[in-house]
Amino acid sequence: MKRILITGSNGLLGQKTVELLSRTNYPLLTTSLEERSVFDQEIIPYRQLDLTRRQEVRKLVDEFEPNVIVHTAAVTDVDLCEKERGLAWQVNVGSVENLIYAAKLVGSQIIHLSTDYVFDGSYGPYTELDRPNPISYYGRTKLASENILATSGIPVTIIRTMVLYGFGFNVKINFALWLYKNLNEKKQISVVDDQFGNPTLADDLAYAILKIIELEKVGVYHIAGAEMVSRYDFALTLANIFNFNKKLIAPVKSTIFKQPAPRPLKSGLITLKAQTELGLKMSGVSHGLTVFKNQLEAFSNQPETNKNPK
Repeated sequence: MKRILITGSNGLLGQKTVELLSRTNYPLLTTSLEERSVFDQEIIPYRQLDLTRRQEVRKLVDEFEPNVIVHTAAVTDVDLCEKERGLAWQVNVGSVENLIYAAKLVGSQIIHLSTDYVFDGSYGPYTELDRPNPISYYGRTKLASENILATSGIPVTIIRTMVLYGFGFNVKINFALWLYKNLNEKKQISVVDDQFGNPTLADDLAYAILKIIELEKVGVYHIAGAEMVSRYDFALTLANIFNFNKKLIAPVKSTIFKQPAPRPLKSGLITLKAQTELGLKMSGVSHGLTVFKNQLEAFSNQPETNKNPK
């Protein structure tokens, strides 16, 4: 029976992974930087953990002795990483070094979440064999963590994904949530039409993690949504599914925003390996956004007392 440790369990992907794995017989230990879990801690064991503290990581891993560590925690704010490089490196690379150090002592496999930002976006979509060339500091930290894992000598699975979206409790705003919030409030928004990729429903990615655990797969996998679209087209589809006014969405070019970090423009991930080896069928944009809409509606229809799962 595999014992599974999940980092970043209060985040969007962390929550979806915990929800899915809690329905299996695997013993779980969930961890995040926050003092409390978003889940009932009596049902799903939780420990506050600062992944940048090596001895703290080692102590917890020694105690729980996981067979698998699912590492979803990271600083994913691309512009913040560009400006706060020390923090970005400490969390995105240092925490991986600390997990490797601890995993070696108990023989754990690490399943690590990476990103399409390891590529420059000049000729996507990309396969697992394409050469990375990150253009942002965030992308550089994620590639560095991949390289450290690849040379660690422990069993490692690297999942590259992109434009992760979905609904969770108290999660950081993702692209779909940002669109929903603004369009629901009838605000005019500008959305880039020159950035392309595969929007990925977090629930699908959590299921892929479960399959990797069950099938004991190692190596690099590209796991992302079934369709490659522009951010603007994604926004139009969301407006269509929620019956929002499409005229509120103005197409613009990336250069208009003058963001600190450059973005890959023609990105995208080819997921054939994951489909074949893991038996995955990822959601297209319309299906994924329909699931997202149903989750939002289910949450809004709950009594107030049930809305915090603690």
